Amino acid sequence: MEADTIGLALLLAGVILVVSKLIRIRSRLAQKLFLPSSIIGGGLALLFGPDLFGWLADAIGWEQFAEGGLFGEPVLDVWSELPGLLISVVFATLFLGSRIPKPKDAAQLAGPQLALGVTMSSGQYVVGLLLGLLVLAPVFGLDPIAGALIEIGFEGGHGTAAGLGDTFADLGFEEGTDLALGLATVGVVSGVVIGIAIINWAVRTGRTALLEEDAQASLSEQRGLFEKEHQLPAAMMTVRPASIEPLAIHFGIVAVAVLIGQLILSGLQALEQALWVDTVELFEFVPLFPLAMLGGVLVQLVVDRFDAIGIVDRQMMVRIQGIALDVLIVTALATLSLEVIADNFVPFLLLAGLGVLWNVLVFLVLARRIIPEFWFERGIGDLGQSLGVTATGLILIRVADPDNKTPAYEAFGYKQLGFEPFFGGGLITATSVPLIAQFGAGPLLIAMSALLIFSVTVGVFYFGRKDPDPEVLARADDPEQGRDAGPGSVGPGGGGSGAGGPAPG
Repeated sequence: MEADTIGLALLLAGVILVVSKLIRIRSRLAQKLFLPSSIIGGGLALLFGPDLFGWLADAIGWEQFAEGGLFGEPVLDVWSELPGLLISVVFATLFLGSRIPKPKDAAQLAGPQLALGVTMSSGQYVVGLLLGLLVLAPVFGLDPIAGALIEIGFEGGHGTAAGLGDTFADLGFEEGTDLALGLATVGVVSGVVIGIAIINWAVRTGRTALLEEDAQASLSEQRGLFEKEHQLPAAMMTVRPASIEPLAIHFGIVAVAVLIGQLILSGLQALEQALWVDTVELFEFVPLFPLAMLGGVLVQLVVDRFDAIGIVDRQMMVRIQGIALDVLIVTALATLSLEVIADNFVPFLLLAGLGVLWNVLVFLVLARRIIPEFWFERGIGDLGQSLGVTATGLILIRVADPDNKTPAYEAFGYKQLGFEPFFGGGLITATSVPLIAQFGAGPLLIAMSALLIFSVTVGVFYFGRKDPDPEVLARADDPEQGRDAGPGSVGPGGGGSGAGGPAPG
């Protein structure tokens, strides 16, 4: 790839994001669905790519657009490589800038939330793997790896789906990337649509603790804008630009985290080669991004110990994370193969339908039995995340608890500390594909079934039987509580989209 082609591809991705934001501002449908601009932009890029615009151009004789669509093959080649690179930046920033809390402090709020989240995620594997073993593989001839696509696409999101592209290809399941990206798109849209519908149903039936009439977001919120009087600084200037640009030092810290992750991965691969490569090849197919997240945690522990004046700013990390994720989503969707989804349309519908059904049933049946106080306001965020992305969960919490009168934001954020390292793009998500390839779907199905039983048991019979905390309940009656709070206060992954990036706009 030539340097000018890479530059042009990045510039075009930026132009697409601007156009998609203008569409979000003007389109009532996009506003009502709270569609992130990056999803709109990815859809636009897909529309003018080779599978649609290119096909039409070839039909009418515009042969110069037949292969690469409006953008051309060189640009698409660059875009196809970007998601696998940018996802490591997204995951490296998950915990950077947020002090790692003491386990005891986080566990009190995060425990029930974590039990619910693990129930949803492990169940996605159980449902998907059973579907793969009983239907997808014997009837449609799909690789058993397809059973992991529900968790990868729904819980992991576009970033994780794209980040696992090389792993799918190396293991001979190239169509897995396109199917996972398609599921991620279904998840984002269904997460918002179903979530808003459930909130309205809950208000009408008296299941919400705070809302007494249909929740309506303001026009500026629907358009993804801040009114002038409510605009906030994007980040803090923690160092003087005369010495180094604040954004530059934060980018350098992210780079250190990613490189630490690469060193860890290389070390694990070398260890595997030296000890058991003849029988097991696992780390050879594990992508970088979950180890980049671990690198970010290690860097943050050092920052907590030595950064006395607060050089590392969380909001600056969220901004870096956000631009990486927005470009990732646009380029991943732009290079999505519609032909692969069309060729596997029935399996795709089965995966999407059963995935949505599982998550909704867990929320409606188990959330109230696991979370002792404000189960609806706290559980709706997990429903949004399990269907779509972290930002989807935050949108639904914002609608259900507009004034932050419940501990939903804090519990959701603390939960990420124990959840993200494993699910939604973490180690379990990343290793599930090579594990299935090496040992078959059976062992992972057994392990996830055991984890599902354990999380439901702990959630229902331990957390669910605890008496509601009077201090937490009193919070909803405090007129001063949470008036200025918002999604930015969530903590790690708190502003997230996909794996914890900016709220969609």
